[in-house]
This record gives sequence, C-alpha cells and structure tokens, in this order.
Amino acid sequence: MKYLLIAVVAALLFIPFLGAVHLFDWDEVNFAEAAREMIVTGNYTQVQIDFRPFWEKPPLFIWLQVISMKLFGVNEFAARFPNAVVGIATLLSCFAIGKRMVDEKFALWWTLAYAGSWLPHFYFKSGIIDPTFNLFIFLSVYFAYRINWSEKPLRMAIFSGILLGLAVLTKGPAAIIICVLCLLVYWIWNKFRIGIKWTHLLLIVAFAALVPALWFGYEIISHGWWFVNEFLVYQVRLFTTPDAGHGGSFFYHWIVLLAGCFPASIFLLSYIRGRRNGKSIYITETTELKDFKKWMWTLFWVVLILFSIVETKIVHYSSLCYFPLTFLAALAIYRLAENKMVLKKWTVSVLLVIGIILGIAIAALPLVGLYKNELIPHIGDKFARANLEADVPWNIAESGFGLFYIVLVIVSGVLLLRGKNRVGLLCLFLSALVLIQVTMTHFVPKVEKYSQNAAIEYFKGFEGKDVYVYPLNYHSYAHLFYSKKLSSTNPKQWDKEWLLNGQLDKPAYFICRINHKDKYKDNPNLELIGEKNGFVFFRRK
Repeated sequence: MKYLLIAVVAALLFIPFLGAVHLFDWDEVNFAEAAREMIVTGNYTQVQIDFRPFWEKPPLFIWLQVISMKLFGVNEFAARFPNAVVGIATLLSCFAIGKRMVDEKFALWWTLAYAGSWLPHFYFKSGIIDPTFNLFIFLSVYFAYRINWSEKPLRMAIFSGILLGLAVLTKGPAAIIICVLCLLVYWIWNKFRIGIKWTHLLLIVAFAALVPALWFGYEIISHGWWFVNEFLVYQVRLFTTPDAGHGGSFFYHWIVLLAGCFPASIFLLSYIRGRRNGKSIYITETTELKDFKKWMWTLFWVVLILFSIVETKIVHYSSLCYFPLTFLAALAIYRLAENKMVLKKWTVSVLLVIGIILGIAIAALPLVGLYKNELIPHIGDKFARANLEADVPWNIAESGFGLFYIVLVIVSGVLLLRGKNRVGLLCLFLSALVLIQVTMTHFVPKVEKYSQNAAIEYFKGFEGKDVYVYPLNYHSYAHLFYSKKLSSTNPKQWDKEWLLNGQLDKPAYFICRINHKDKYKDNPNLELIGEKNGFVFFRRK
C-alpha cells in the first residue's frame, strides 16, 4: 500500500504543469529536437540534430521521448514526461532499498529527503538525460553491492550488468568510467577484499556490453565505424577540454551540492561531523549496512572528484551524487527523528544561512521585476538590460512566498534546537516541497519570459512554413524545435555565408542578440524587421 501511495504522491509532484514553460536552450531543446527529428525522418537508430548526425549522446533517452511524443504530441510535456516517470521510479527505489537496508521509517525519511531537496526534485521536471542516467548507474552499483549479500549472486551480477549497459546507452562511456572507478576505490578501501568474484565480473561485463551492442553493433554493421568513432572521440574531448562557457573551479560541484541539495546536504555535513567525532550515526549497524555505506561513500567521492577534475563544469554533471548524498543524510535524519542524536548549533546555523539565502532569492524576484527601471542603468551587459525590458506582470505580494519560506526555515531551525526533531524535519522538508512547486509553476515561467521567450515566440511564428531560420553569433537548438524545421536536401542550408549572401531557394530569417545588432544591421542583404527583449530579427531581402 505504501508503494502505491509513494507512486501517487510522486506522480502528483512531478507530472502536473510539465508543459507550463518552454524547453530551455540548450540541453532540454537539444534532446527534444533529436526525438522530433527521429519522428520526422523515421530514422530511429541514428541521433540527428538539424538533420545531421549528432554523436554526443546515445539514443535510449531520446527513444523514451519519441514514445512520449507519440502519445502526447511534439511538445514540452512530452519531452519532460520520461523524467517524471523516472522520478516516480527513483522514489520507489529509495523506499524499497531503504526499507531493506534499515526499516520502513528510514525508507520514508530517505524518500522525503530526496524529493524535498531542491535540485534532485527539480530535475524530474526537466527534459535532460541525467535523471534517467543516474537511476541506471545507482541501481547498477546497488546490484553489484548485492552480489556479496544475496543468495542469488549470479542474478545480481546480471541485473548490475544490464543496468550498466542501459546507462551506457543513455549517456555513453562515462557510465563505465564511473563504475570501474567505484569498483577500484571500494576494493582499495576494503583492504583489497571484495565479494565480487571473477565469474560475477564477467557476467557484469558481458551484459553491460550486450545492451549497448544492440545499438552500436547495428550502427557499425549498417553504416560503418564513422558514427561510433565520432561518438567516442567526442566523449574523450568532453572529459579533457572545457566547453565554451562551461569552465569552473575545482570546487564548483562542491558548492552546487551544498546549495542545490539543500536541505539534505546540511544533514550530510552533520553525518560527516558525527563520524569524525567517533560516534555511531545510526543505532545499530549491521555488517551489510556498513558495506552499503562504503559503496555509497565510494560512489559519492568518485563522482564528486571525477567531475571536479573534468574540465567541463555543468551543474547536472554531479547529479549522480544525489543518491549517496541523500542516503547518508537520511541516516542522520533518521537518528534525529528518533531522538538519538542532538543537532549541533553550527549545523543549524548553516541550515539557516542557506535557507534564508534561498528565501531571499525567491522574495527578490518580484522586486527585480517591479523595480527593473531603477536597476537597468546599473547593469553593464546590453543584452541583460534588454532582457529586463520584457513586460512581465509582478505583484509585491509574490515576495511573500520567499518570506514565508524564510519563516518556515527559521521555525524548523528553532524546533531542531529545542529537540522537537521530527516536527522540525517535517516542517523543513515539506516547506521545501511546497516552495519547489511554487517556484516551478509560478516563478520559472515568469523568469523565462526575460531570458528566451521573445526568441521562442519568434521561432514559433515559422511553424509549418518552408523557410530558413538561422541564429547569428549564438548557439541554439530552439529555432529547430519551435519552428518545426522541415527536412531539406539542400546541402547549403547549414552554410551561414550562403544564407546571408547567396542566391536562396526560399525565404530566410535570422535572429541575433542585441550585442551583435550593429554587425548585421548594415548588411545590404538584410532587412531589420523587429527586436524584442534583447533579440533582433532580420529577413533576407
């Protein structure tokens, strides 16, 4: 009965309002466009963007989006629906594993900690690959751990291998790198002892290879090595070279996890502090639980350090840490809820600081909109100034959401300091759940009107029209998805110079940011047809 209840609550949290806001450039639109082009071309084995081979990602998640689009149409809801289903599966997995490892109360706290933390919840309402990839990797590690504790270790090895293969088919070789590093680090940490025998490893490798081979093998047989080769070359470049605009410091992901996984991250700090003081963070730890904790710590540090070293820094690269982070935090939360642990004042102080900062950020959004005319002269970037000129209705009362959250965080902190732990924890996580929903359904659509809405509406105006639409001096996939670009056999369609100056076979329209307006407004072949909120629109004469 509890499984059904969790599934229903998760569905209510993740599914409603999935289509309330446009897909965001780049990642969300990127994957949705690949799915749309699969449907348009009928080519379901090769991933394409702009009707050209796209070797950055394997096809599994895009296949899920294709199925969703077949059911719900080519739209935002369909693009995000697969992750909502993955969110339901994730919470059910947390509950099932938590119940098996500890008990039902712990399972519920772990489930609440995952669902009630900001970024872990947010990604289930998105159309990016990572939530699906993360679930496959986590379950693969879980079944690898189970090999040593199950009466049917061969079955556990097969499950682990299949899930690892699905992870590879979702996002690529990064899955293998993560799992191999986890196995190696665990082996060293466990003093070169491991319960996984060679037969188990061979089974994992065999099934992990079999699943993606169904695609890689077909692709090689049908089209040769070039597509797979380009895919592998790109994966190497991703790990060794920072993408433009996606560099960052070594501690980038540390900060992201601390703030983004609030409030669960605070209890992970409490857990770490408790272990450093030589205290048992849990009442009675079985040998099996201790072993699982080793695997979770291994997964956490491998992912965090690996992506701290990797040159490309993007927020969701460390999102696999959400599983071990919330599990380990839930151990401290469970102990607190059972009044077997006293939360330190410094922990409550950090909790209050981060919670209040988040609340202030939410409360400040309406103020920025209401007093934008006073702010605009102090903003140096021309594009950002023009963004703020968007006509978005705000009311001072909307700041109340952020202020209300601040009050609830403070109430939670006071309750925790006074030893009313269970009520304090429920207040903290349930208030986060409510504010996450408010942010996603109320604030994100308004913020999107400043950032990209003008461009999206421009692209949507070309839907069903046989024209060229091309962004100048900035990278985008939105013009493809929202203009519903038609397939063309003209090889010059991707040539910017031809589109600007050549003899065209159909009308061409362009968009650029206001920073580059002067570069194109004097082009004799272009006619300025409008501008809005930082975007400038041109038409070929």
